[in-house]
Amino acid sequence: MVKISDFQIKDVVNVADGKRLGNIGDIEINLITGKIEAVVISGSGRVLGFFGRDEDVVIPWKNIIKIGHDVILVRYKGTEEKGLEEAES
Repeated sequence: MVKISDFQIKDVVNVADGKRLGNIGDIEINLITGKIEAVVISGSGRVLGFFGRDEDVVIPWKNIIKIGHDVILVRYKGTEEKGLEEAES
């Protein structure tokens, strides 16, 4: 059995670009089926917590590739799309 606290200490890494997304702050559970639907990576505070926070990153459970001892590998395309939008502007 694995506890949510065990998940929260692992780094979440996007296999698409190798970037660290953060740590799991919450999970979404389907109350009817009892299955985990997604994990939520809390947005980090900007400039020592001032000027708001980044948006939370929601990773569907089906996009989790591997849960290792120290890291969780996920497939997340949000960072690629963000980079493309910035490059086009």
